[in-house]
Amino acid sequence: MTASPTNPRPVKGDRSFWYRLTHLSWPWRVTWVYLSFMLFLPVTAMLLSASTVGPAEFWRIATTDIALSTYSVTFGTSLAAALLNGVFGTLIAWVFVRYEFPGKRMIDAAVDLPFALPTSVAGLTLATVYSNNGWIGSFFEPFGIKIAFTRLGVFVAMVFISLPFVVRTLQPVLQEMEKEVEEAAWCLGASSWQTFWRVLLPPLIPAILTGVALGFSRAVGEYGSTVIVAGNVPFQDLIAPVLVFQRLEQYDYAGATVIGTVLLLISLLMLLVINLLQAWGRRYAD
Repeated sequence: MTASPTNPRPVKGDRSFWYRLTHLSWPWRVTWVYLSFMLFLPVTAMLLSASTVGPAEFWRIATTDIALSTYSVTFGTSLAAALLNGVFGTLIAWVFVRYEFPGKRMIDAAVDLPFALPTSVAGLTLATVYSNNGWIGSFFEPFGIKIAFTRLGVFVAMVFISLPFVVRTLQPVLQEMEKEVEEAAWCLGASSWQTFWRVLLPPLIPAILTGVALGFSRAVGEYGSTVIVAGNVPFQDLIAPVLVFQRLEQYDYAGATVIGTVLLLISLLMLLVINLLQAWGRRYAD
């Protein structure tokens, strides 16, 4: 039944768009209002601002040599850092869940340090430790390997700030895994390596991909630590977020908007690909 002149109020059977819109629950309404102001409107404003630049000018700014170089440094280094953390983050989460050792709680809490530490402080710390005279950098300096103020320093900073995402994503999954499954595989004659690859790894693939995706996203948007530990030299270790800031300092708002929009679009595309990989991982695990 629907509304009638004698019964203007729609009844339960009416599922028109306006009926559903006016009968949304308050949590649903608050969620959409909050997302609109904090996510959708800022993104829309950036896209609208970029649209004021003509297509030819947009393409010219987005494909300048320095812009292409920063895209390569930003996304290539972020992906490498996320993949490295995918391996070592899995190992660290495994150790935290499966082993007991002195100082475990302190080390476990220290993994969250990049969450709480201001990024500028992290960059200053990394630049000090990995400089040629630093505790770690001095070991590599005799071999001609310079870490701080190079692209390698950017990589180290991105590894540092994205590591917790992989560890914290995997830990709950590992805690829920039943150890009896491993014991059953051993009883059937499987080695430790076979048990890991055929029994333990498949259920972990979606969580690993999720952690890598989160770490990658965090690394792409990093500014505070990388701007200090990098030399910020064009065509060497200059990343796109720093280039955007440089454009703003030069009052080149159109250039900053265009480069920011390109970063946004590439990030969304790569996250879409990663989400498809996660969906594949879930089907593979099932």
